[in-house]
Amino acid sequence: APLTVRGEHANAARLFAAARKATADPAPLPEHLHGLKGLLERIGRAVAAIGEEIIETTSFFGEALYTIARLIPQPRRIRFVSIAHTMEEAGLHALPIVVLLAFFIGLVIAYLGARILGDFGASVFTVELVAFSMMREFGVVITAVLLAGRTNSAFTAEIGAMKMRQEIDAMRVMGVNPMDALVAPRVIAMLIMTPLLTFAATIAGLVGGLLVCWVDLGISPVMFLSRIADEVPAQHFWVGMIKSPVFALALAVIACKQGLSVGGDVNSLGRRVTSSVVQAIFMVILLDAIFAIWFLEMDL
Repeated sequence: APLTVRGEHANAARLFAAARKATADPAPLPEHLHGLKGLLERIGRAVAAIGEEIIETTSFFGEALYTIARLIPQPRRIRFVSIAHTMEEAGLHALPIVVLLAFFIGLVIAYLGARILGDFGASVFTVELVAFSMMREFGVVITAVLLAGRTNSAFTAEIGAMKMRQEIDAMRVMGVNPMDALVAPRVIAMLIMTPLLTFAATIAGLVGGLLVCWVDLGISPVMFLSRIADEVPAQHFWVGMIKSPVFALALAVIACKQGLSVGGDVNSLGRRVTSSVVQAIFMVILLDAIFAIWFLEMDL
């Protein structure tokens, strides 16, 4: 019913006028397009969302690098306790599953290589096949993919839960920079632990290949190791190790960015955790392809 005012009151009249002026008209209902127009609209919105996500992630990546560069000259501001805790949770606890999976990957590669190369009378080259594949590609890629599924989801869930409970807002009120307290320790811990996990995965894969060559082909462990030392250049090992810090930086940045982008509801947390894992795996595969092309052009 319309509001009726009896009598005159200047203050009340100004209040009612301000309220009427501030009252917005109801928003029109969104138009739902169907058919080809609706399909094109959904594709356009998806492309625009991907573009915005790329810009935001790139900006966050630069901010994370700036934060780490700012903390290096001031070691007293680095949270070493948080780094050690994250190294234990994200690295040490992930060691068993990384080693176990890499071991079985080495077994599969050696078994397939022995069967395929055996048809050409070149079974002995299974040693080189296992060494090349584990050192250059599978050791670091398997480690990064497992960290993307295990550690990225944990980082995003932890930071997202803090965002939902307004703990990050409370940190800002107290003068604590979330980039210093939450992002930098996780990035540094990942940069330290990912190469170590990659090394462990490479060794586990070689051990798996050694067992297959020993049992199936009769190649003794001494011969297996001597062929690797004589026929496999050390550059293949360093090619895989060089990739690990880059993968670690990408994984940590994506996980922390998605965690800080969580809204105030549980659905937002679930979507961000899923996006974190998917983006991390996609970035690992993309970076590995870029590295492969670059090393091929560099003849490494």
